[in-house]
Amino acid sequence: MKELLTRIRRCDICKNDIQPRPVVFASEASKILVVGQAPGTKVHASGIPWDDASGKQLRKWLNVTPEQFYDTSNFGIIPMGFCYPGKGKSGDLPPRKECAPQWHDLLLEKMPDIKLILLIGIYAQNYYLKDKVLKTLTDTVNNYKSYLPEYFVLPHPSPRNRFWLTKNPWFEQHVIVELQQRIHQIIEKKY
Repeated sequence: MKELLTRIRRCDICKNDIQPRPVVFASEASKILVVGQAPGTKVHASGIPWDDASGKQLRKWLNVTPEQFYDTSNFGIIPMGFCYPGKGKSGDLPPRKECAPQWHDLLLEKMPDIKLILLIGIYAQNYYLKDKVLKTLTDTVNNYKSYLPEYFVLPHPSPRNRFWLTKNPWFEQHVIVELQQRIHQIIEKKY
């Protein structure tokens, strides 16, 4: 695993105007895998995954402390695109398409103790669920139980999604409650 993480952190297959800085955080002992989009500017600068407002919201949803979240025996963290993709017209560009096919299977092979994979946002859901993803993100998340026990689907916890959260109160009332129960069962080794 150490050699693989070193290879990923040196990767430059997406080299463009932005200096590649792949962000990955995992170990062979990881029990929960967080699959997100791609690092934003703050994470690109710090090199720490989910080191931003989205990460704070995600940890709130999971009901875990930063110490629990950044403990690789609890969580492995891999994005769909390992480097910051750059700025688009209405936010960051989508994750680069080269990363997941290049690295995800190799990482998963090295993490035999994964009990649950969190698929955060449409890019992760489309990649892992393929034809099982529903017409909209809302439909997919509302039907989260159909992807269990392997996957738990979530919207992106970006502050930009606060309107989605307001329109869909069932998410925090039901989905988050079950998510927190599963996370704590796994972390407390009661799985």
